[in-house]
Amino acid sequence: MVIDAHQHFWDPARADYPWMDAPELAPLRRAFGPADLAPLLKANGVDASIVVQCRSALEETEEFLRIAHENPFVVGVVGWADLTDAALGDTLNRLRAKPGGDKLVGIRHQVHDEADPDWLLREDVQRGLTALFAHDLAYDFLVRSRELPAAIATARAFPQARFVLDHAAKPPIADGGSNEWSDRIAALAACGNVWCKISGLATEAVWSDWDTERLFPFVAHAARCFGEDRLIFGSDWPVCLLAGSYGEIKGALEACLVRLGANVREEAFGLNAKAAYRLPTA
Repeated sequence: MVIDAHQHFWDPARADYPWMDAPELAPLRRAFGPADLAPLLKANGVDASIVVQCRSALEETEEFLRIAHENPFVVGVVGWADLTDAALGDTLNRLRAKPGGDKLVGIRHQVHDEADPDWLLREDVQRGLTALFAHDLAYDFLVRSRELPAAIATARAFPQARFVLDHAAKPPIADGGSNEWSDRIAALAACGNVWCKISGLATEAVWSDWDTERLFPFVAHAARCFGEDRLIFGSDWPVCLLAGSYGEIKGALEACLVRLGANVREEAFGLNAKAAYRLPTA
């Protein structure tokens, strides 16, 4: 099974997405739903997807669970829940009891938008992560280089937990990379309980001037750090449309992974997502 482990749905006519306010993101300010994604998956040989949080609202998580219940190709939901809420465990129980609740596989928060780079290390957040892992859910790190030290400390604090790094921590591809990103990625990978999504890379490059060769050094570094069994493919659709079509994005990432070995490609396109999110093996 080929899995796109990172895609989104949204409708700006029904909810507010503050991160879309920038003028250059205007092409994204329309509805994107399952009916838009399904033919793209079929055309590009992708069997299933995981839909990922876009805004900090339980209503969105509930909506994604409903979508997953109604659309078999959505095999997992990485939703949002308030990690600072002392009653988080009860919230997770309620989510699990809803239609599609069995497809709740993880939670994430837009940490890179928090003013405090150490937000993850707050006592109430760490308490919330404890509750999250007690429910056997993964946690997705949405961070940049600035927040990676807190992510490293968090991964070390929960050695039995499962973490997934979104977008390889958004490397500064447009600027040619940085030692800070490279070194901190290596330190995070050394924790051993973190998977890395090879996703969202084209939109960290210059949108109108990127290709496989520009992305490859960053994919290769992630592969050296995480190994073939902890890399995960994700399209980041529809955000990826700012830089290229679904097929162009998938093709470029696939070409990068194939250069690293056929087995690297095979595991990143499905097997590793199953392990990170404990998806059904059937």
